[in-house]
Amino acid sequence: MDLSVLTRLRSRIEADLRGNVLPFWMHQVADGARGTFHAALANDGTVDDSQPRGSLLTSRILWTFAAAHRVYQDPDYREMADFAYEDLERGFWDATHGGYIWSVHPDGSWERDRKQIYGQAFALYALTEYHRTSGREAPLARAQELFRLMETRGVDGVHGGYFEAFARDWSPIADMRLSEVDQNAPKSQNTLLHVMEAYTSLLRVWPDPAVRGALGRLVEVMVDHVVDAETHHLGLFFAADWTVTSDRISYGHDIEASWLLAEAVEALGDNDRKARVRPLVLAIAEATLAQGCDADGAIFNQGGPEGVSDTNKEWWPQAEGLVGFLNAAQLSGDVRFLDAALRLWEFIEARLIDPVGGEWFRGVDCAGTVLPELAKVSFWKCPYHNGRAALEAMARLTALGAAPSAEPVIPPVSPL
Repeated sequence: MDLSVLTRLRSRIEADLRGNVLPFWMHQVADGARGTFHAALANDGTVDDSQPRGSLLTSRILWTFAAAHRVYQDPDYREMADFAYEDLERGFWDATHGGYIWSVHPDGSWERDRKQIYGQAFALYALTEYHRTSGREAPLARAQELFRLMETRGVDGVHGGYFEAFARDWSPIADMRLSEVDQNAPKSQNTLLHVMEAYTSLLRVWPDPAVRGALGRLVEVMVDHVVDAETHHLGLFFAADWTVTSDRISYGHDIEASWLLAEAVEALGDNDRKARVRPLVLAIAEATLAQGCDADGAIFNQGGPEGVSDTNKEWWPQAEGLVGFLNAAQLSGDVRFLDAALRLWEFIEARLIDPVGGEWFRGVDCAGTVLPELAKVSFWKCPYHNGRAALEAMARLTALGAAPSAEPVIPPVSPL
């Protein structure tokens, strides 16, 4: 592919990140008066703070602005990261039993004090990135404490992997679901994927043998139990003994797992494991490209043995697909993956980026029409997927030969 095409693509992605996504969260979602974030914003910008607010949203905002500050050294991004860190520690840390609770009421009192391993993983991921950019020791110490909690409380000592959720005091609970739409299963691909992501990040700043061992075991769990060796799709839900309990396919999680697996084995630095995992990474990307993509380049939400079953196109699979296809292009040199990434970005620009209200819409239907019932900011809608995709895509495009932007777009005023 012509390098000028890659350079223009990189420039378009950076302009969206710095001129659209990051300013939106600084100026419309941060609530300086209350020292926290708005719980929800509709597509027209209407604020709704009557809903519960999750530690997950704060963790994801913290990760995004810490990562952006690490790349750009913009003081506004550091200010936003500091703000999110204080909100996470003040509002969600359980000083009695350890770990981060799941959600709070609008007045800041605790709503759900359960310990969701998925939530712990995102907090650890954010704390690690914040330490990496700020140099502060307290976030790293908290990440280390959280790692030890997850390893002593969350691990299945019989079959391996991590259980989904626990009560506030880390005792077992009957309903372990991550959300209302999830299956009540003791293990899920989604949680395992993001523990792997968090431990990969932690290993980069704290190369402790315990972290290395835990990440290595988790990679083996993903390869041996979560990825189907024949279809190259990932199972979604599992019994404790790894019996698959759902036949659904999440194309977005598949392509996300492909590049996160590659990152994990790279961090581990084990050449034998790299040789085993990299062909699998490419096979997952190939399956997503062949079965999970529409003619317009976008990635469908979900499928199953019968093929595509949910033709909507939410924002996060598109973001993860952008990185996943670029990663596959880097590993293979196959131009088809570059073409897929370019077409995916063109879809994002045409259908998901909101040129009037800012940020990305959460999702569109198969025809590309915005789904109005899906809020632009919510318990789940965050800047982490598209913010991370931009940072990852720019780095990967540069590695592929794209020239950095000469005049990057910079937000004009302080956020808080």
